[in-house]
Amino acid sequence: MPLAQQVGRTTINGLAYIGGLARLGGRAAHFTFVGPFQGRPVSITRAFHQAMAVGVTALPILSLITFFIGVILALQGAYELRKFGALQYVAGAVAISMTRELGPLMTAIVVIGRSGSAFAAEIGTMKVTEEIDALETMALNPIQFLVTPKFLAMVVMMPCLTTWADLMGVLGGSLFGVTSAGFTFGSYMRATLDALLLRDIYTGLIKSVMFGMVITAVGCHEGFSTGAGAEEVGRSTTAAVVMSIFLVVVVDLLFTALFYFTGGN
Repeated sequence: MPLAQQVGRTTINGLAYIGGLARLGGRAAHFTFVGPFQGRPVSITRAFHQAMAVGVTALPILSLITFFIGVILALQGAYELRKFGALQYVAGAVAISMTRELGPLMTAIVVIGRSGSAFAAEIGTMKVTEEIDALETMALNPIQFLVTPKFLAMVVMMPCLTTWADLMGVLGGSLFGVTSAGFTFGSYMRATLDALLLRDIYTGLIKSVMFGMVITAVGCHEGFSTGAGAEEVGRSTTAAVVMSIFLVVVVDLLFTALFYFTGGN
């Protein structure tokens, strides 16, 4: 196949994939925010169950990872800052790095591994076993029934998880600050608060909401796209993880550039 033709086909397929994600995400958002006013309420029970699975059960592993990330950031920052006798800036460097970038990004990666893959596997299995067809036979919209609770749970829980990840990262940095940089815990926290601005926090939270939408759309889209056979469920699950990570990084880049050029960074 000629290179130009291959590039063109890949581009068209990529645009079609993005279009499918946008269509699925748009319908889920419609059922979430507009549907209740049209007599089509979201199942609160299902949304709560999804929120527990997405958020609460992710706290232990997320806490451990982001705490260690905070320690690593402090160590790496101190490695350069001590050359200039500026170890007092370690707290600010860790806080800003966590709230703007690493907090939401690490949260998204953890959620992709736990929940994005689970969304694809759940819906893919239902597709293979023809449960999706059964829902349509019972006049239940699969997107409203399956995707909307996941979408709502993600939109609510991702900022909460990101806030917690930011806190654990700061606490991880404080471990180094107290033991090796001459801080007390109180002085480290004061230095952290002095370094942070409100925009540092809300830019990370806005990113986290967008990440949640992307993870839900990709996981569910891959699930609905599952072919026949158990092997296809595995393929969809793997594709959901890989594509979610890729698109989350792309969205992160776009929003970081947007905040930078509009004065948000």
